[in-house]
Amino acid sequence: MKNTCVGLLWSWLLLLLVSGPAAAQDQPAAPAAQPAAPAAAPAAKAAKIVLDGQWKGELPVPGGSLPVVITVTDLAGGGYFAVLDVPAQRISHAILNVQQRGDTLRFISDELGCHFTSQRSADGKQLVGMWQLQTYQTPLTLNFAAKSGPSKNFKFPPPYRVEEVSFPNPQDNVKLNGTLTIPPGEGPFPGVVLLSDMGPQDRDATQGEFKMFGALADFLTRHGIAVLRLDDRGVGQSGGDYTTTTTAERVRDIQVSLNFLRTRPLIDFGKLGLIGHGEGGNVALLTAAQPLPPAFVVTMAASGMGGTDVLSQQAMGFLKAGEADTAQAALVKRRLQDQWLLNQKIAQLRAKGANTAQIQTLEIQYNMRQRAEEKKVQEAIAKQQRAILDVIRQTADNTQALPIVTNMLTQANPGLDQAQIQARANLITSRWYRSYLDFDPQLELGKVKGAVLLVHGTEDNQVNISNLTALEKGLKSKGNKRVDVRRLSGINHQFQPPVTEWPLMGTEPKPVLSPLVQQTVLDWINLKLAE
Repeated sequence: MKNTCVGLLWSWLLLLLVSGPAAAQDQPAAPAAQPAAPAAAPAAKAAKIVLDGQWKGELPVPGGSLPVVITVTDLAGGGYFAVLDVPAQRISHAILNVQQRGDTLRFISDELGCHFTSQRSADGKQLVGMWQLQTYQTPLTLNFAAKSGPSKNFKFPPPYRVEEVSFPNPQDNVKLNGTLTIPPGEGPFPGVVLLSDMGPQDRDATQGEFKMFGALADFLTRHGIAVLRLDDRGVGQSGGDYTTTTTAERVRDIQVSLNFLRTRPLIDFGKLGLIGHGEGGNVALLTAAQPLPPAFVVTMAASGMGGTDVLSQQAMGFLKAGEADTAQAALVKRRLQDQWLLNQKIAQLRAKGANTAQIQTLEIQYNMRQRAEEKKVQEAIAKQQRAILDVIRQTADNTQALPIVTNMLTQANPGLDQAQIQARANLITSRWYRSYLDFDPQLELGKVKGAVLLVHGTEDNQVNISNLTALEKGLKSKGNKRVDVRRLSGINHQFQPPVTEWPLMGTEPKPVLSPLVQQTVLDWINLKLAE
């Protein structure tokens, strides 16, 4: 950014030199200094001016003008977030500090060494004022462009810095790519690396329309924590092959990621942590057991038992190849329908004069029956999946294992596309999958000395909540007293709230990351950083 600033300043100075005195005389003279106004009596604080939108104009420069755009987001907690774009000078999303004093608005860029002092017109459609860069001053008028503006795809920038990053893991000769988000301000800020669950995932941990890591990174960065999230090996822009990546190699990727953050001047190298989902939580704990550990670890539905046990218990694991998204959607619709029927019965009971205790009894019976039905289905799937896993573990040669596994998956999925069956068979006999079958998280837990938060949802049907007990016991086995546990009611494996709390988009409920989960993680991190 500083190089861009220098380029902008020098390009204007060059125009002044080339155009000569005449061109310089064509520019409006800097306004004469005005005598100081008499001190006014203290006035009530001015109401916040609504600026949400884009403000566009032509900035006069010697020999012509430069199109400039200031994009402003009104923050819910008060104040503004703004960025400056000057495409001709390759300035993109330069952060502006916005100050309001009465009816006067100042947009200031310390990096570019410029500021724009203005007032909003009576009709609210213009910002009229004076632009100053070093000693150069010129009048500037910016016109308001509504959110719906010329481009329907326009999105307001987030109130923090966003940077696409790339760095190598030299030991494994793999390049990792991702997104680093840094809060506004001088820093240095605490930072975290997000670690994805099993299976090839992009930096946002995208599952259909749900972007778990994208949401979590946005929330944490808005609250003062820098976040690095990466594409898994072989996904998006990262190199390598996920199917051949072992847990040990994932640990090395995270160690490299922590070292990358330790080189960043805006990030506090002594306040770095890891947040891992599912298998990513176990990778985070393994990393914390190595030299140069993170200051803290948050696990979200990490496993406390061996890999074979975890994989066999997954209700939407590999058995129903290619049907995970469909099954999840069907589960959501069924639960919404069941909830509607329950509400109807409750309404009928109330119409007949039922008391609160009778209604609560009905709800308890409904929930118990629902859980019993889901548990029965999960146990049947687990039994079938364990049979397939036993074949994989006992048949080391894939030329023998693949035909058997493919046949078992075909019988479990009659009528399913054979290409999907083959792809899933290849995945569950891959190097990564075989290594995870032998994975035992308990072996290294006693070596973790830093602060750890174990988070798990009571409605997780992928990793049983009983894993918390095993993890806590293993972490405390060598005297670590900095282990905290949170059991969150109604939260599933993707850390979404109950379906009935999902927002409606049109007529369809859309999954969201639970606000309770986000606040729980943030509050714990801030507490540990303050110790």
